[in-house]
Amino acid sequence: MPEFLTLLPPDQARALLFSNLGSSRPASQKVETVSALGRVTSEDVIAPHPLPAFPRSTVDGYAVRARDSFGASDSLPGYLALIGEVPMGAAPTLTLLPGQCALIHTGGMLPPGADAVIMLEYTQDARPAEIEIQRAVADGENVIRTGEDVATGQVVISKGVRLRPAEIGGLMALGLLELRVTSRPRIAILSSGDEVVAADQAPRPGQVRDVNSHTLAALINQAGGETQHYGIIPDDFDVLKARAGLALAECEAVIITAGSSASIRDMTADVIASLGSPGVLVHGINTRPGKPTILGVCAGKAVIGLPGNPVSALVNGYLFVVPLIEKLLGLGEALPKATVRARLMVNLASQAGREDWQPVRLVQTADGWQAEPVFGKSNLIFSLAAAEGLIKIHPDANGLAAGEMVDVFLMV
Repeated sequence: MPEFLTLLPPDQARALLFSNLGSSRPASQKVETVSALGRVTSEDVIAPHPLPAFPRSTVDGYAVRARDSFGASDSLPGYLALIGEVPMGAAPTLTLLPGQCALIHTGGMLPPGADAVIMLEYTQDARPAEIEIQRAVADGENVIRTGEDVATGQVVISKGVRLRPAEIGGLMALGLLELRVTSRPRIAILSSGDEVVAADQAPRPGQVRDVNSHTLAALINQAGGETQHYGIIPDDFDVLKARAGLALAECEAVIITAGSSASIRDMTADVIASLGSPGVLVHGINTRPGKPTILGVCAGKAVIGLPGNPVSALVNGYLFVVPLIEKLLGLGEALPKATVRARLMVNLASQAGREDWQPVRLVQTADGWQAEPVFGKSNLIFSLAAAEGLIKIHPDANGLAAGEMVDVFLMV
């Protein structure tokens, strides 16, 4: 019976995998900005013009020369001649001279001669065509200057950035209706096992529906990849090798579920070793769940063998498949994952020297969030569906005590 090789901590195993992948430039494509949410930029985005393109008011009030307001207060107001109103959506036709002001609305273009805006709340009508001001303003107060947000030629979005709603809005404000993004990497998924049947089939006694290809496909798509399914493979070395070889030729990475543990019928490691050099890099991760995970590189592409148990497969999908996709997308320095600080509700035991990941449910209380562990065996997918996140038990610890504050990594 085959045995696990030396177990590696997840971080060390991931680093070993990535070091064997090299740093090839991901393919790119041009897409419409309106449909680019979640995509990753493949080049720096340069501003073609300043933003804003003209000085604008940020409030409703009166455009003034700041120096004309100095000394004004409730007890000693100042008075300015009102010479007109700034039209919205058009350039003003008036110019302020000393002692003058003009009515302006939020977003309106500052007229020549003005350098500040007094909010409407600090003014009142004095006499016809005269405004009383009850406070002073500084040069530039309540004004956005030309190019204050973005200057012409400025890099507004760097290469390797995942686009969020804010970036989409900024690009549209600059009139950039298209941009280049990295192509979504194609990730092959193969399920293996004589006992596994498609989800649309009624399983006979001893059979189970395929879960892993669907949870992993959802995870891959969420992370920015595209999935390509290669079906359910029987426990036959030649068939699995042929299908995996086809997947390796057609996709940027290959994920094989089941067939990774130390059973005489589990052949994933042998198949990966046969697909190309260097082959298997890691067989066994020092973690729970997911100890049987296999990491390999064949012909410059990652091939990952995940356990058949759905919880183990999905948790290790977060640990290895998602970072792999981020690398293939050319993402820059990884951002911290979304976490919630919570107080652990019960004691959690752990084996020293092993990194454990425990699903938890978040419970909101008057004292803040609490983390309630969701216990279940690694083949019970709804134990993970009942959880909002995972907590990490460090290998140096023998567990965590009730009442400890923990970081809950959200499964989003």
